[in-house]
Amino acid sequence: MIDKQRLAQKCSTWNITLTGSQLDQLDRYAQLLVDYNRKVNLTAITTPEGIEDRHFADSLLFAAQPEVAGRVVDVGTGAGFPGVVAKIYKPGLALTLMEPTGKRVDFLRYLCAELGLTGVEFAKERAEEAARKGWREQFDVACARAVAALPALCEYCLPLVRVGGVFLALKGPDAPEELAASAGALRKLGGRAAGTRDFTLPDGSARTLVLCQKISQTPTVYPRNGGKIAKKPL
Repeated sequence: MIDKQRLAQKCSTWNITLTGSQLDQLDRYAQLLVDYNRKVNLTAITTPEGIEDRHFADSLLFAAQPEVAGRVVDVGTGAGFPGVVAKIYKPGLALTLMEPTGKRVDFLRYLCAELGLTGVEFAKERAEEAARKGWREQFDVACARAVAALPALCEYCLPLVRVGGVFLALKGPDAPEELAASAGALRKLGGRAAGTRDFTLPDGSARTLVLCQKISQTPTVYPRNGGKIAKKPL
C-alpha cells in the first residue's frame, strides 16, 4: 500500500526512526483504512503518498515530542490520527481514543485488533461530556487534530488533563492567531501557553504544534455543553 522506504526516509529528516515492524504496521493501517473507507467515511485522503504525508508523517511529528508519554487521550480521533500512530511509535503509551461516532469507534476497535495493539481504551464520548465523568483530569497528555478552533479546543481538552500535564494541538499556519485568541480560555481553564513548534510536512504544507500546560485545576463550571462552546468560545 504505502512506500515504506519512502516514508522512512521522510521521517528520518526529523530524526524519527521507524523499525521494520512499525513500518509494516503502518502499511497495514493504510490498507485497512482504505478498505474500510469504502463503507464508512473516515478520510478524504486515500492515495498512498497522501496517507504517508498528511496522516502518518503528521501524526509521527506529534508522537515524537518529548511530552508525549504516559496516559494519552486523543480527542475526536476519527480514524485514529494522531493517537494510533503514536501508539505504534511509542508502544508504552496508555492510549484512550475518544470519538463520539459509533461507526468510527467500530473501525478503531477493528483496527487496533488487526494491528495487535494493546493498552488502548475506546471512549464513545464527546469530550465535553467525558470531562464530567470518570475521565476528568485523568490524562498526562490530551491531543486533537482538525477538531475545532483553538479557543473551543482548549475547553474540550484541558478539563481532561491532570495538573502538570499538557495539551498538544495539531494546527496549521493560523496557529499564532488562534493561540492569541485563546488567552482568555487558557486562563479560565487552568492552562497556559507554553510555545509553538513549526514544521513543514513532506507535501509542503505547514504544521504547528501548540503546547499548553495545565497549571491548575479546571473550575467545575467547565466544560460547558457543546452548543455553548461552539456559539460562544471562552
